[in-house]
Amino acid sequence: MSANTPPTSPEKSAEGWPFWSILVVDDEQGMRNFLVKTLVPRCQFVMSAGSAEEGAELLRANHVDLIILDISLPGRSGVAWLKDLRDQGFSGEVILITAFADLETAIEALRAGASDFILKPFRVPQILNAVKHCYERSRLTRENYVLRRELSSSQCASDGLVGTSPAMTQLSHTLRRVAAVNSTVLLQGESGTGKELGARALHDLSPRAKGPFVPVNCAAMSPELIESELFGHARGAFTGANRARDGLFFYAQGGTLFLDEVAELPLAVQASLLRTLEDRTIRPVGSEQLVPLNVRILAATNRSLADEVTAGRFRKDLYYRLQVVDITLPPLREHKEDIPGLARHFMSQLTPLLGVAPLDIGDADMAGLMQYDWPGNVRELRNFVERSLILGTVNVSALYAVATRPLIGATAAVSQGSTTDLQAREKQHILSVLDSVQGDKTRAAQLLGISRRTLERRCAEWAAA
Repeated sequence: MSANTPPTSPEKSAEGWPFWSILVVDDEQGMRNFLVKTLVPRCQFVMSAGSAEEGAELLRANHVDLIILDISLPGRSGVAWLKDLRDQGFSGEVILITAFADLETAIEALRAGASDFILKPFRVPQILNAVKHCYERSRLTRENYVLRRELSSSQCASDGLVGTSPAMTQLSHTLRRVAAVNSTVLLQGESGTGKELGARALHDLSPRAKGPFVPVNCAAMSPELIESELFGHARGAFTGANRARDGLFFYAQGGTLFLDEVAELPLAVQASLLRTLEDRTIRPVGSEQLVPLNVRILAATNRSLADEVTAGRFRKDLYYRLQVVDITLPPLREHKEDIPGLARHFMSQLTPLLGVAPLDIGDADMAGLMQYDWPGNVRELRNFVERSLILGTVNVSALYAVATRPLIGATAAVSQGSTTDLQAREKQHILSVLDSVQGDKTRAAQLLGISRRTLERRCAEWAAA
């Protein structure tokens, strides 16, 4: 049994196969040597074993993406071991090889869960093609999973950053410069300023653009399961874990993981994230395996992480790890000259989606939009355009009616100076939206573009003040 040492900074090979670990299991020393020699220059980490028992021992200690497995092994056959692996939840690719096979054997191998079946003796191009096909299948599986998550998300971030103001021009310049490096980035800014759009721009402009972009709303995930969602888990790690499962970090391999509302992470998960940033590995819940990581991590928050550190709700060491590069997205009130362009952009984007006729925003209405402070930022402007298209009329006065509506149980607190002007505007906006939907927090959170958990936390803070 032997194993090659993995590189400290795993990257895609020249062949484009980001397999972190390949296990070769064959009782012939010559075949093991041949396969290891063939794969090591092209893949990241190649291990070898002479039996199913030795292979199982390596699997317990190491993450494996692909197994090249001989059918005829001493003691336990490769097919029998493969069936057990699938029953235990192993989801990696498996190529079965054998010198003695017929159609019945091939069918049995495929039913056992093999990805491919190759007859000995074979040449180098045959095994490399089989590995390449396994990689493509694995890549498509990850991409389909990421795509399904994006399609099921109510937060559409495909609008793109729009604007020619000095603030947006500077932001665009910064994003292009930072995209070229692999450093962790912390995106800060008020709700609705477009932090996910900034994260997507960093990904799309980076060398990782062809890899997956996996957005994670930390506030929308169950605190009890968020660690499993991020890092994966082993079979039996907790009640209900009937099979092993890969986490979102795994699906982001070769690409970018975006942790939105990172301040909402529980302290225990913050510790795991810190270890991941330091070691560039992940450990699935309930497993001893360390999985090498090739993922760029971007994080975002609309809260001051420095204040969260002071309050003891966020780890100082993690804060400094995330803040390698700090980018703040400007609120819309600081670049109002972009409002006409943004309104036209949303109008052209939403018209075909809604199946309605476009509306003309006259000079008087546009002047009203320019004077409004937009506490909900670009997201509020988009919602305003969408609402106008649905109703068939541009009603700018409705914005001001909401903005001037009395606070619900909060006027005294604001008048005493217990919150800043910005906090007061945010509170006023949130309470107004809640009032407009008769206190339905789920609907209000959707309209505000935040999670229900964040909305409930805001309301609890105000109630305790």
